[in-house]
Amino acid sequence: MSAHESGFAEVDGGGRLHFDVAGEGTPLLLLHAGIADLRMWDDVWEPLCARHRVVRYDLRGFGRSSAADVPHAHHRDAVRLLDALGIERAALLGISFGSGIAIDTALAFPERVAALVLVAGGPLGRPFPADLAAQAEAADAAFLAGEVDRANELELRMWVDGPRRAPHEVDPEVRERMRVMNREVWRRASEPWREPEQLEPPALGRLAEIGVPALAIVGDHDVDHARAGSERLAREIPGARLAVIDGPAHMIPMESPAEFARLVLDFLAGAQRPAT
Repeated sequence: MSAHESGFAEVDGGGRLHFDVAGEGTPLLLLHAGIADLRMWDDVWEPLCARHRVVRYDLRGFGRSSAADVPHAHHRDAVRLLDALGIERAALLGISFGSGIAIDTALAFPERVAALVLVAGGPLGRPFPADLAAQAEAADAAFLAGEVDRANELELRMWVDGPRRAPHEVDPEVRERMRVMNREVWRRASEPWREPEQLEPPALGRLAEIGVPALAIVGDHDVDHARAGSERLAREIPGARLAVIDGPAHMIPMESPAEFARLVLDFLAGAQRPAT
């Protein structure tokens, strides 16, 4: 693995994105979940970097990146970061919220995207079903009442445990690492914030326009919303396929890192081979 570089890239509106880059080979850009930051990739970082030049970063308003208080678009930020690193084209690996950003980037900047790995998600703008919306509203209400730890725990139950497991059935180290990351997400939620610009027209209804190899991955203990989103991606993106991993819920790279890394690397190796 080549030397690791960490730094900040200037993006639209005076924003700064905190990033890590390491490895050699075809570029791979990682987009984290909305309850995490770039640390969620720690367990798969080395195997991915052994085969690719891998970039991970904190989305605007997350981790060590600048606040999301100016006009911005996440899909444009992703391309500005590639520009700053001198990367013309990259495969995108996004999880949950990050998968929606990856899809938007592929639609807005098709010449910059070589392949898509879309984990536990779907196109942005899909409404939550009533049960999941009620859980999210309960977490928001706890935060507004000043009960940050309760808000955090409610989200851990939704996304880390999933609907079919009790907290004690989840690896306690994974759960604690997620607690630390998501508490930081909640802390930053009290910063000045501006709604990101949305892709127009939105990705919903446009998946058939995606013209690069795509793999959707979901855990068998994830919420039904994520499972349905992954199935939709595999069904509507031309040539895409679906992989279901037994055991994890939403945070697959942390719960099943070896199997996840193998799936991703095998897919990307195939995506790079010319058609015969």
